[in-house]
Amino acid sequence: MIAICPNPFRDKGCELSRRIAALLNENGFETCYCPIFAEDGDAILPPDLTVCQLSEAADQCSLIVVIGGDGTILHAARQVHPREVTMLGINLGSKGFLANLEPEEYEYVLKAARGEYCLSRRMKLDVSLWRGGREICRDQALNDVVMHGYGDCIKITAFCNGNRITAFSGDGIILSTPTGSTGYSMSAGGPIVEPNAEAILLSPICAHMMSSRSFVLRADNVITVEMEKQHDRRAYLSVDGTSVTDLSGGDKIVVTRSESHTHMADLGLRNFYDIAFDKLR
Repeated sequence: MIAICPNPFRDKGCELSRRIAALLNENGFETCYCPIFAEDGDAILPPDLTVCQLSEAADQCSLIVVIGGDGTILHAARQVHPREVTMLGINLGSKGFLANLEPEEYEYVLKAARGEYCLSRRMKLDVSLWRGGREICRDQALNDVVMHGYGDCIKITAFCNGNRITAFSGDGIILSTPTGSTGYSMSAGGPIVEPNAEAILLSPICAHMMSSRSFVLRADNVITVEMEKQHDRRAYLSVDGTSVTDLSGGDKIVVTRSESHTHMADLGLRNFYDIAFDKLR
């Protein structure tokens, strides 16, 4: 089974999704439609399209084809977790760093369906929020973990294996995977890292200090971020831009490398350097 996962806000009328499904069906592959963001009340799906939940279909899938932007792929990856089913992205977004194909290259999906690709294993981050010595919530990120003020300057201290590495007031802080290095982390001045690398990137956001710098840390480190007293200021924790939780003064966010990975199909049409040069110039 191959899951076709369109973003209905990007793939209008699911036209590209239908072409891909028809191509796969003609070549003997069984397909199903698992739209992303279909739960949004403004999403419009063709009335004749039979759909199912990706989280339910993933166990039967050998490949997941995601049609949309990076946000669509991140959302699909969250639904697939903790399964390590190979994903292939087709870019209908603005940048599309996570996508391996452009819309006009959709026929290469058949090559991926036949298993003719290299596997790109992307590390993920486990994140847990602690308050008053008790774990409040737990999540996982393929891209990044962000602590940010609601328009206010907040005080943050970050530790690596218990050793303080930075403390500042500012807009917030980003802990990113190499996959997420070309996203918010890069916009905040962080480095660009090959997506198959294993590292944790730490980047302050608009820190009020002259010596503010990003850190590239070993993937096996334990990173702890402590929120100072907020007083009447508000802040939030965001995981991959989709899961948002309000933070309180004294909260601790602990981030470690996850044992699971996200698997992406690499069809070899272009390398990471070509993509970065083309999309970032």
